[in-house]
Amino acid sequence: MPKANLYNMAGEQVGEVELSEAVFGMEPNEIVLHAAIKNHLANCRQGTQSALTKGEVSYTTAKPWRQKGTGRARAGYKGSPVWTHGGVAFAPKPRSYRYIMNRKEKRIALKSALSVKAAESKIFVVDGLSFDEIKTKACVSLLEKLGAENAMIVTETVNENVIKSARNIPGVVTTTAKILSVYDIVNAKQLVIDKAALAIIEEVYA
Repeated sequence: MPKANLYNMAGEQVGEVELSEAVFGMEPNEIVLHAAIKNHLANCRQGTQSALTKGEVSYTTAKPWRQKGTGRARAGYKGSPVWTHGGVAFAPKPRSYRYIMNRKEKRIALKSALSVKAAESKIFVVDGLSFDEIKTKACVSLLEKLGAENAMIVTETVNENVIKSARNIPGVVTTTAKILSVYDIVNAKQLVIDKAALAIIEEVYA
């Protein structure tokens, strides 16, 4: 059964916690994990790129020169894609790149990402993860003691003090146990999880 070190808010190790085999101990499915990351990045695309086709560029419709006798190539319209400043052939237009993965795939991807972090000993469980006040210095101090640089901090519920204390730290993101992102888990070097949040993760995703 996978395990993770348990720490207090002073950054001192106070024991170990056993992680759920069903969530943190599965064989990672690289194909589904890759698909989930591609899905996340595709859904993040704005899809606002746009260019003008030859029917949309502003040009006179007069024929540049007569069809025959000039020795030059035939030309019928200055807005043609073969002309400089002409329209774009197969021009990109605003569209949505969004697509949906099924629930089973999402769950497998999430468990795979968590299992990879557990296997690499990159999960740090903190008992009572919270701050008395909004203080970036306190959050930086805790992360340094844990040895977590670019970490994802997972709390039980929305904790304003934790969120605002961590938001100015480069490479550090915060989330709650019920809205974990596969991309953020893979992108983070370490996971700093509140002990109460860990119980919710194991309950929801097992």
